Amino acid sequence: MTQTMNSIRNKVAIVGVGESDIGKVPTMSGLGLNAQAARRALDDSGLKLSDIDGVLTAYSFTEPYFMLGSVLCEYLGIKPRYTASMIVGGASPAVMLKHAAEAITAGHCQTVLVCAGENRATGQSRDQAVAALMAVGHPYFEKPYGPSIPAFYAMIARRHMELFGTTEEQMAAVSVTTRQHALLHPNAHMKKPITIEDVMGSKPIADPLKILDCCLLSDAGGAFIVTSAERAKDLRSKPAYLAGIGEYHTHEHLICAPSLTEFGAAESGQIAYRMAGLGPSDIDVAELYDCFSIVPIIELEELGFCKQGEGGSFYQEGHARIGGRLPVNTHGGMLSHAHAGAAGGLFGIVEAVRQLRGGLGARQVEGAEIALVHNEGGVLSSHCTLILTKDKQ
Repeated sequence: MTQTMNSIRNKVAIVGVGESDIGKVPTMSGLGLNAQAARRALDDSGLKLSDIDGVLTAYSFTEPYFMLGSVLCEYLGIKPRYTASMIVGGASPAVMLKHAAEAITAGHCQTVLVCAGENRATGQSRDQAVAALMAVGHPYFEKPYGPSIPAFYAMIARRHMELFGTTEEQMAAVSVTTRQHALLHPNAHMKKPITIEDVMGSKPIADPLKILDCCLLSDAGGAFIVTSAERAKDLRSKPAYLAGIGEYHTHEHLICAPSLTEFGAAESGQIAYRMAGLGPSDIDVAELYDCFSIVPIIELEELGFCKQGEGGSFYQEGHARIGGRLPVNTHGGMLSHAHAGAAGGLFGIVEAVRQLRGGLGARQVEGAEIALVHNEGGVLSSHCTLILTKDKQ
């Protein structure tokens, strides 16, 4: 493992990032949103489509294609030497970055385009959206009883509340904080301020979660471009170097999870920290997966930013705000910026790169030089943590 870790650290960089139009975009397909994000990432990097020899993408609930990666290449007119479609739920973008880094360092390709997203807001009916929320449950031992994805996360939230005293108000503080950050982002889906009272009074979804505790359904696509650290120095935009990355998988179905309060973020985080030679105290900004308000609370704890049981108070006391001890989800996260399939976690990577480059105005974290991003998939099942740096460490 040590040899593998050393072969990746600081060997690649993200050199271009892009977002599609976000919100309700009825004029664009899921492929169109991916293509728009890819073009914007290319423009950001100064590269051309002909420079891309690797393409990685995730999955789509709104597109009918089996080989989505190959279809995206066809759509863009790319004929790469390396391509794949990855399905690790919301962890897919970070895992795709890891695969891209490994492919580049192994010499399989030189420059990899990573895309994810779909038209989830306008590309499916309400019934189809509800059916998608049922897709995670075990087909024999969970799905027959009718639980949805919010119900699974509600079980986790309730257990955290019972063991550690986490409150609904503290989870509401997660939603309010991310909304405040989204208001500073020009391309965020949500533009209306909310309060703790708004969250507490919003429509119940799965006790104790309300609708404002739940991520968005957006039309959105995101992209980033990875190449060697050596080549990155000659491109248009400032590179963000990959200092550390780790993944860890504990289960697929919640009935098989070893715990309802301890998941794999601690392990994936430790792998990333060791590779980078850094620790939680070195991180300037964190972009944490937040499909539901309880999730970044747990991730803060598992990634070592606070003690177990203190994630809720971390948010409630304002430490996660821009200007706080550790700004979290400075773009607004999946709760307020955008969520469209695997694109939700990808936007965290895009935001981390932008924070390291600087110049974001009121959204900018002062002195940001080291960023951590965490993606999780399934029901806190698959985890991937990455650390990006402004300069090589």
